[in-house]
Amino acid sequence: MVEGSRSTANRQEQRREPRSVAAGEVRFSFSELGPGLGTREVRGRLMDVSKSGFRAQHDCSALTAGQVVQFRFIPRTHGQARVVWTRILEGYVETGFVILP
Repeated sequence: MVEGSRSTANRQEQRREPRSVAAGEVRFSFSELGPGLGTREVRGRLMDVSKSGFRAQHDCSALTAGQVVQFRFIPRTHGQARVVWTRILEGYVETGFVILP
């Protein structure tokens, strides 16, 4: 087994819930850190969802693990979520979120 395959298999084993492929828009907003900075709103595309989280593709590389955002799946679901990870790829960004109670 090559190293890349091993890390992918480990990630799949750590998942506690099944994921479903998702489509549609997600919007999330967060307070930018620093003096005089306000709230930033980002539009993205849902990639998959589970009972306790979701993954989105977007163009905001400023998200960091642990950061809390307000989110809204267009048109019906909304709440707060914590950033678990952000992966910056060529041309886009992916982020995994856990939904907060």
